[in-house]
Formats: sequence, structure tokens, C-alpha cells
Amino acid sequence: MSDVLFEIKDLEVSYGSIAAIKGISLEVRKGEIVTILGANGAGKTTTMRTISQLLKAKSGSINFKGQELTKLAAHKIVKLGISHSPEGRRVFGILTVEENLMLGAFTQKKMDRDVLEWVYKLFPRLKERRKQLAGTLSGGEQQMLAIGRALMSKPELLLLDEPSLGIAPILVKEIFKEIKEISKSGVTVLLVEQNAKAALKLADRGYVLDVGKIALSGTSAELLASEKVQEAYLGKKH
Repeated sequence: MSDVLFEIKDLEVSYGSIAAIKGISLEVRKGEIVTILGANGAGKTTTMRTISQLLKAKSGSINFKGQELTKLAAHKIVKLGISHSPEGRRVFGILTVEENLMLGAFTQKKMDRDVLEWVYKLFPRLKERRKQLAGTLSGGEQQMLAIGRALMSKPELLLLDEPSLGIAPILVKEIFKEIKEISKSGVTVLLVEQNAKAALKLADRGYVLDVGKIALSGTSAELLASEKVQEAYLGKKH
């Protein structure tokens, strides 16, 4: 397995006096898809937002290619090669699809048309609707746009937060298929996902968060076989 690209050590994050993340550690190796699972309120989105420096860590380390991230501004995280497709998509509804995608390339001196065409190849619906206002897209199409926008900065590490949330099952399948293609292209992926079964089928490894702590970790096969994971996330009783 290739070297560690990204690592969190002993990360703590608080909202005022409330501890949301309680000393977690995890790593992502170059070329992997790693998933973070957990119930609502476990700290998954907080972890992602802290990696992007939209939230500040109370203590601990976040390291990407040997560089500490916890003291950097959010826009510098993108310049380093980490891009974030957030929970809830957060597209700009009054802008067109293509204008949203162009905003994703804001850290580039010049937008790379080849990357834009690659995004359109991954998500043909976006090309079909490139002049359409993003606010008029379906939830699934907006999710494709959020992922495409994140890819426009040419990231080495892509953070995907709940890409299946509120989306029709047929579009979820399409999006997960394209996440696999993104990974095959050489982009490393850290995925937060409510659909544990789909995430573990896609990912190489996973971590299970429980109230701000890592309760389990292992390969996807190990976690799929775990009775705890089956009972908590896959609806199977023993």
C-alpha cells in the first residue's frame, strides 16, 4: 500500500463547552477511498469541516503531505490540494451550472477546460444543463454539481460529505459509480456517508464514529462482517 497522504492525530473540536470530537486519529493513504460512518451527531461533518478549516480544532494535528493544516486559512487548504463537497450541497442557486463549476476553479490562475470537460464526462447531466440555474436542478443533479465544483480545483484529496443524502436511489447509484471513477483517476477520497452498506462496498477502509470517538476501524470487508456494524447501520439483528 502506498504512503500516508493525510493523517489526523488526537483531534479535539468543541462547540463552546460541548466536545464534538474527542481525540480521534485516522489516516488516508494515497489512492484510497476511506469512509467515516456514524449516527447523526457522531461528529462526521464536524470532522470534515475541521479538515477544511471551516471550524478550528481545540487541539490535535491534521497533516496533509507533511504540512500541518490547523493554523491555515480555509482557502489555503484548497490551494494545497484538498477540496470539499459539503453536506447539503450548497450550490449557488442563482448562478448557472457552468458558473458554479467555474467558481470551483477559483484557486487556479486559469480555469482548465480539460478539467471542465472531464467533469462533464463524469456527469453528462451537468453538460446538458450547463446554462440552467443551479437552483432549478433536482437534488441529485445538485449533488453532481457540488462534486463537480469540488473537482474543478484539481484536488489530490476529495472530501465528500453525505453525497447520497435526500437523493433518489437511482441517482445515488450513478453518483457512487462516478465516485469510483474519480478514485480511478488518481484522486484520493475521504467519504462521510449515511448509507453504510453503499459506502463500505465502495471504500477500501472505514472508521466508525460514535459520539465524537472512533469506535471501530478496519477494512470494508471487516466492517461489513462486524456484528456491531450490522446491528447499528445495516439493520441486521443477531
